[in-house]
Amino acid sequence: MRFSLARKRFKDLTEQEVLALAISSEEDDARIYRGYAENLREDFPDTAAVFDGMAAEEDTHRKRLIDLHEARFGSTIPLIRREHVSGYYARRPIWLVENLGLERIREEAAAMERDAENFYLAAAARTSDTATRKLLGDLAAAEAGHQSTASELAEAHLSGDAQSEEDNRAHRQFILTWVQPGLAGLMDGSVSTLAPIFATAFATQDTWTTFLVGLAASVGAGISMGFTEAASDDGELSGRGSPWKRGFASGIMTTVGGLGHALPYLIPDFWTATITAFVVVFIELWAIAWIQNKYMETPFFRAAMQVVLGGALVFAAGVLIGSG
Repeated sequence: MRFSLARKRFKDLTEQEVLALAISSEEDDARIYRGYAENLREDFPDTAAVFDGMAAEEDTHRKRLIDLHEARFGSTIPLIRREHVSGYYARRPIWLVENLGLERIREEAAAMERDAENFYLAAAARTSDTATRKLLGDLAAAEAGHQSTASELAEAHLSGDAQSEEDNRAHRQFILTWVQPGLAGLMDGSVSTLAPIFATAFATQDTWTTFLVGLAASVGAGISMGFTEAASDDGELSGRGSPWKRGFASGIMTTVGGLGHALPYLIPDFWTATITAFVVVFIELWAIAWIQNKYMETPFFRAAMQVVLGGALVFAAGVLIGSG
């Protein structure tokens, strides 16, 4: 609340301050679009060209706003930015969205223009001053014009084939960076921890001890898989993306895969916990087969045979060792 009270309300801004706010907002948006373009240029040059054009449009509108300010109020523009005004629409920092998928970045850019237009329209509706209403209406029209310009630029730079090619490339990158390491981790966590967990379960018939062994095995395997994936390939030559992203996906999914059938042993009754763990294992193995079929294009029954058969063998080994 302290920070909100330190901001100025939009309705209390003078026309000069509204114009200064619009100028700083246009400048920020141009920088965001250039950031998008720079991050996308190597892998998605056609979309990068669209954002370059949108940044140039923002520069043009900013110049028109500055010319208007100089004509009405002089060359000294007050320093007022989004964060100085309570309730003004915010922009997320470039580092929060630069790692998102291609389509998500396109949607973020479209939302930027809609937010600006909607805000100016709402602000214009709340004022009774004719000059202020006209100014805000002009700004809303400018933002709507940005959306039309974005569509025109997309048509100029992004043909159907180019956009389809970029979308396919983005999907492939998603598979290589997130799905493949995550699937490998899920398989490792789900299958490799079966033996120690069920061996401990049948050897001790102590649910708490079994849970602790499962927790240790899952977390240890997750840390190991995560660091191994991150250190195995820096992604420069293979094109598999950031090693930290891949390591994160692999490590987290490895831990999740192991914890899935360790958590049931928080149930005090041994057989209830064990039967629940059986069901969880069954769901895990079929989920892995489904992911392989959906994202890796592995025939479902072949994936199921590989995963279920391998899991069954490891599970049986754990039970036999624990029972002996």
